[in-house]
Amino acid sequence: MSYLETTHNVYKEAALTPDVGLCCTTNPIWELPGLKIPRIMQEMNYGCGSTVHARDLTNNPKMLYVGVGGGMELLQFAYFNRNKGGVIGLDVVDEMLEASRKNFIIAEEQNDWFKSDFVDLRKGDAMDLPVEDNSIDVAAQNCLFNIFKSDDLKKAIEEMYRVLKPHGKLVMSDPTCEQPMNDELRNDERLRALCLSGSLSIAEYVKALTDAGFGTIEIRARKPYRILDPKSYPTEELIYIESIEVAAIKDPMPADGPCIFTGRAAIYYGDEDYFDDGLGHTLLKNQPLAICDKTTAALQALGRDDIYFSESTFHYDGGGCC
Repeated sequence: MSYLETTHNVYKEAALTPDVGLCCTTNPIWELPGLKIPRIMQEMNYGCGSTVHARDLTNNPKMLYVGVGGGMELLQFAYFNRNKGGVIGLDVVDEMLEASRKNFIIAEEQNDWFKSDFVDLRKGDAMDLPVEDNSIDVAAQNCLFNIFKSDDLKKAIEEMYRVLKPHGKLVMSDPTCEQPMNDELRNDERLRALCLSGSLSIAEYVKALTDAGFGTIEIRARKPYRILDPKSYPTEELIYIESIEVAAIKDPMPADGPCIFTGRAAIYYGDEDYFDDGLGHTLLKNQPLAICDKTTAALQALGRDDIYFSESTFHYDGGGCC
């Protein structure tokens, strides 16, 4: 049995018998006017963060969500796009698609604005999306890509890039790990399916996105996730896993490399009203400006003693330099 077959079976079981906390953390439920999320959707929330960000969802964007779970984030996306078929939900597990259909009927009963046909549920593989090129404004996946091995991950990201419109966004939440994992952990198919042993480092995760052509990367959140301890898992050391929320934007790749925002800022405190580096970056006096890691390095190389640079917070909410 391949690791993908194991994953399929794990989530088939989770669709037939909801398993609270199966593989992921419990996330705060969005509190939005008129939005009620059925309990069954909350119980089937098999994600490790949120991919729903209001600033991505203006002007009725066409949306794609891969790996539907119990339909909770699909319902949240539909809140922002109340059009027939405005949100496409894809999954390879028939039982999960059927569970989502049933959950949407409950959601209709609890939300007078919601119609099940706002969501177009389709059977589909993340590595071969049944979606047209350049047709999606916002694509998302939650705690899916970390399961894939490197070749499959490459295909899945390339597929997301293909279907996104220019400047479209791929919004994701996945576990990451900065410590090395032994081969026994990496090759354990069930632990990989449970979103534990497939975790990449943040640098590897970002590189997989930029290798596909995404010119701008935003790391929006970084949070504690799980511990793999020697008493419970085949490891001799304690392994700490975090989850991150990331947006990869289909911007043209800059000649000097991608813009990667990791929550850094610069503050100019010199004698003038502002500092302009002549390359499109203007720092107003005593006003912090979010900057990408590439701009941070370029400004630091100037050797000025009147600009302060914060460390990466791994929390970025827009308004940056690039």
